[in-house]
Amino acid sequence: MRKIQLSERPNWRDHAREVGFTFADMHGEPYWDESSAYVFSLRQIEDDLEDPATELHGMCSEAAGRIVESEELMQRMGIPEAHRDLVAQSWRARDPEIYGRFDLAYDGTGPAKLLEYNADTPTSLYESASFQWQWFEDQLAAGVLPEGCDQFNGIHEALVARFAEVFEPNSDLHFTAVGGNPEDYGTVEAMGWAAREAGMGAHYCDLDKIGLSEDGHFLDDESRIMGVLFKLYPWEDLLRDDYANHIAGSGCLFLEPAWKALLSNKALLPVLWQMFEGHPNLLPAFFEADIGSALASGGMAPAGIAKPFGRARTQLEAGHVTKPIFSREGASVVIHENGAVLESASNTDYAEHPRIIQAYAPLPECDGFRPVIGAWIVGEHCAGIGIREDRSRITQDLSRFKPHFIQD
Repeated sequence: MRKIQLSERPNWRDHAREVGFTFADMHGEPYWDESSAYVFSLRQIEDDLEDPATELHGMCSEAAGRIVESEELMQRMGIPEAHRDLVAQSWRARDPEIYGRFDLAYDGTGPAKLLEYNADTPTSLYESASFQWQWFEDQLAAGVLPEGCDQFNGIHEALVARFAEVFEPNSDLHFTAVGGNPEDYGTVEAMGWAAREAGMGAHYCDLDKIGLSEDGHFLDDESRIMGVLFKLYPWEDLLRDDYANHIAGSGCLFLEPAWKALLSNKALLPVLWQMFEGHPNLLPAFFEADIGSALASGGMAPAGIAKPFGRARTQLEAGHVTKPIFSREGASVVIHENGAVLESASNTDYAEHPRIIQAYAPLPECDGFRPVIGAWIVGEHCAGIGIREDRSRITQDLSRFKPHFIQD
């Protein structure tokens, strides 16, 4: 993996405006940045990213099966007691999933390390699936990219196939997000576009315009019953919303399903480590409540985790990251190295939540920026990647999106 400088496409910003990519620049800084790109070999893509991401997804599904059978783990996941049956029943019914995104630390030599799984409401979908592919085709046609190169990007096609697999033709699907957020709308529209291409009806409604009928059905802003709803609204918030009490009796199938609340949660990371300790794509991870004092004082962890903690102790003491179980865009994340704080997020919105401790895997540095690989899962398989980079060690909401291509 390497980063190279490239000529930008003439008038690409005009094209971005034409297709509704209105957040390509944000707050005076570029969000989409094609002044350079990352280059991978086919082996790196297939062996180090695609196959491991697919395997990680299977491991996460196994973890979901264990969590729903454990009241203790449900509690540690922060699932409200009143809605644990909803989550468990969603898993047992195998309510269908559509997509997710693993964030991976990878320097080109492997193995890639899982930082977290955005399994419920991952954004940057439009940039990854569509605008990045248009960049590739344009630059290939212009001779900026060499003949014979490729891009790991079958995301849109996989989404179309997934919708067609899950739903009957002409099914009506609804899509919702918080109104007035261009980035969220871009993700929702990318999903709706795939659904329409799969032969579905796709109807959008702002989140705050969703109503409830007298008989308990969710209604859109035209009073149509929502039988299937893709919501770009995280389960950790929805399960604490007044509307949560109406979900079970609404007859509405949610995308992503309620069981994804178990995977879009940093508490998944210590569960994965407990189940698959030593897996090459995992970092040692524990609940802070279990090892925080032991790590700080040099003491022993509780008996149940003393051995795995002991095996990981040297690595954790050299560097670890504390993350709230609910956190987005790097908020309230703190990196520790050799007993001191190396870097902490300026956004502390999630600081009140319980935390996990994960071994620190530094992102590689390329021209002053640190890239994180977003590996997109559609259904059960990895279908492409997107890359975001930041000068900070913590990837944040305004981190830049960078295109990539494959060249052997």
